[in-house]
Amino acid sequence: MDYRSHFESAIEALHAERRYRVFADLERIAGRFPTALWRHEGQAREITVWCSNDYLGMGQHPDVIGAMTATATGMGSGAGGTRNISGTSHPLVELEAELADLHGKEAALVFTSGFVSNEASISTIAKLLPDCLILSDELNHASMIEGVRKAGCRKQVFRHNDLAHLEELLKAADPARPKLVVFESVYSMDGDVAPIAEICDLAERYNAMTYIDEVHAVGMYGARGGGISERDGVADRLDVIEGTLAKAFGVLGGYIAGSRALVDAVRSYAPGFIFTTALPPALAAAATASIRHLKRSGIERAGQQRQAARTKREFASADLPVMPSDTHIVPILVGDADLCKKASDRLLEVHGIYIQPINYPTVPRGTERLRVTPTPLHDDALIDTLKAALVETWEAVGIPFASQRPVRAGRRDHAPALVMAKAGG
Repeated sequence: MDYRSHFESAIEALHAERRYRVFADLERIAGRFPTALWRHEGQAREITVWCSNDYLGMGQHPDVIGAMTATATGMGSGAGGTRNISGTSHPLVELEAELADLHGKEAALVFTSGFVSNEASISTIAKLLPDCLILSDELNHASMIEGVRKAGCRKQVFRHNDLAHLEELLKAADPARPKLVVFESVYSMDGDVAPIAEICDLAERYNAMTYIDEVHAVGMYGARGGGISERDGVADRLDVIEGTLAKAFGVLGGYIAGSRALVDAVRSYAPGFIFTTALPPALAAAATASIRHLKRSGIERAGQQRQAARTKREFASADLPVMPSDTHIVPILVGDADLCKKASDRLLEVHGIYIQPINYPTVPRGTERLRVTPTPLHDDALIDTLKAALVETWEAVGIPFASQRPVRAGRRDHAPALVMAKAGG
């Protein structure tokens, strides 16, 4: 058996489909975000990052860096063990209390990443409910899909944000059967928002639990950064709120918040929590500092929303095919994997602008795109520079502008229908 050839063939298949992923070697510069150094072929060049998930620039905030460095100096670099075996540091206990308060829940539990928190929590909750039926939005993230799969119970996928379809499935289920509805608040590749209140109405009507993924919304929305559920005043109606510390909060880790009993059950039964080293105290302290700052400051959120809105306006004025988005995420439709990669490469090599191409399986084939995430630190001049670079790139690579795309049902088709679940970001 020639084992090596099988791996080489697998990689060649990705190259042939134009979806082989190339990682840019970047060096973030504290105090100068979104500027970074791009290291390539022995050279270092300053570029502008336009696709970071550090949505508010909190990864370089003085309070966050100060908390991290002070804690690392005082407590060392690592956690020293799992949560059960010496890894439950005091900064981690403080972080979980801060997260519970953020979402108005009795308790919270921190994991090493948002992927792990979804995978471990969904699978554990469903396994603990006898004969549980999971109802999952078709565009849920890969981590949620993996949690559903690992639960090993029956699942039903409802059409994206389709309340009628969700009700149809709930109504058909045995009223006495435990049911868990899993969905996101902000869907990261399209920037659309779930009808949370209406989903809660259905869950209450048909006796189902709710599990919401707020990873692209925590820190970003609500008076204190509690996410879309806080903004819409429905956090108290959700059984489980899952979030991340690695995006708007600018650090690392994932978490869930919910009732004391539910959180304790996940803590006690989830292998993904029990058998892994705890988050280091320095990271926990940094995350707590970030959450506390964003609870009392709305400046970053307001600045981000302002710059995202301006970016959308400028792109539309340049006839760029901006896909509809209700949030801070600005997707630009390319519609072809090869062209998407060529556009990304040209932006980086010619214009010093980094935007990673988003291809299958992260999005369905035919909806390949560039995903732009403006922050409060992307000023007007940077937006203007990006617009000009995109127009030049669209012309040079041969990507259709918005006015050149087909018109269907009386409107331009800027966003082909998404028909499959995302497989990851």
